[in-house]
Order: sequence, then C-alpha cells, then structure tokens
Amino acid sequence: MHVKFEGPVGTLEGLLWEPKDQAPTAAVVVCHPHPKPPPPTQGGTMRNNVVHRAAAGFQDANLAVLRFNFRGVGLSEGEHDGEGGENGDLVAALDFMEQRYPGLELWAAGFSFGSRTVASVALSDDRIRRICLIAFPVSIYDLSFANQVQQPGMALMAELDGFGTRERFIHELPGLASRLDVQEIEGADHFFKGLLHVVRERIAQWARKSLQGG
Repeated sequence: MHVKFEGPVGTLEGLLWEPKDQAPTAAVVVCHPHPKPPPPTQGGTMRNNVVHRAAAGFQDANLAVLRFNFRGVGLSEGEHDGEGGENGDLVAALDFMEQRYPGLELWAAGFSFGSRTVASVALSDDRIRRICLIAFPVSIYDLSFANQVQQPGMALMAELDGFGTRERFIHELPGLASRLDVQEIEGADHFFKGLLHVVRERIAQWARKSLQGG
C-alpha cells in the first residue's frame, strides 16, 4: 500500500506492508541507504533490494512494515543536506506507525546509511524498542556514539564488506555489540549480491525469536 505522511520539511512517501493472514504483532520502519552517495554508486531508495528483502523478512515474522523515501528521494519532498535531516524523517515515520498501530511495539531497521540513521535516532527516541542494523558502516564513519544505544536488537553484517565486518563491528563498538545479536553472512559483499534470500531469512528468524521473548 502506498502511503504519505508529513515530515519535517514536507510530505514523505512510503510503502506499507501488513502480515498476510493475521493482525500484526509489532510495527517496524525500514530505512534505505544514502540518497546521494559518491559516484558511481546509485542513490538509495525505499525500493533498494536489501531494504525490500529486509521488509519481506519482517512481514514473514508478522510485523507491519513501513519502507519510506527520505527527503528529496522519489516523491518525498525536501532535499538531502548532509546535516542529518533524515533523522527527523525517521521520527516522522515512527509517528505515522505509532498512530496507525497504537499499542504495538515500534522497531526500527536500516541498511548502510539507513542503519546509521536508526542508531542516531534510537539514542533519543525510546519509543524504539528494538533495532536492526544491516551493513552498519563502521569502517567508513566514526560511529562511536552508537555505543550509547541501549535498545536490544540485531546487527547483520557482510563478511566481504569494505564498509564494515562483524569483527570490525565488535572491535569498534563493544558496548553496542554486547546488546545486539551480531551476525555475519559468509561470502556477502556490502549489497549482499546473490545472498538477499539469506538477509530475508535471518531477519525473519531474529524477529520471530524476539517476539517470543528471545
């Protein structure tokens, strides 16, 4: 379902999925990668392959899932300014899900740049009960702030990712790593080429376990 909601600098667009056969047991917002990375990498959108498979994994686990475009991407209004405005976009997406699914736990997930956004917002927004960080780019950014994130969750890393591996994650962010289930997909690059089905499976498994109190 295509949805629109108000963000800090204008209307944002998203895609909302609900479980196919029953009412959702939690609600998650999934954030896409960098909207304007250095060439030749293409800008990230809510239709990114990794974001799509992550969303499918959450839906498999009976969550309501919102993917959305950050400001200046697709039909979302505004413009990427390089100053962290996407944090406010994520807060607006959480507002939308909180209003649509009152009483359900709110989770936040993101891929690459999107995972950095999730960690940043999780520091100050305690509505987020669990986080899922996919290909957290610990090797190219100073993400030491993330050691202060208190929410439990999962980090899903790629073995051959120049932006950050499981080993680097644990070394650089011991505080955060102690609170997360830090996993790695063998043979995967940053975009999990050829292994997107494993991304979906790992996320679904972790989400089901979390919903059961694990």
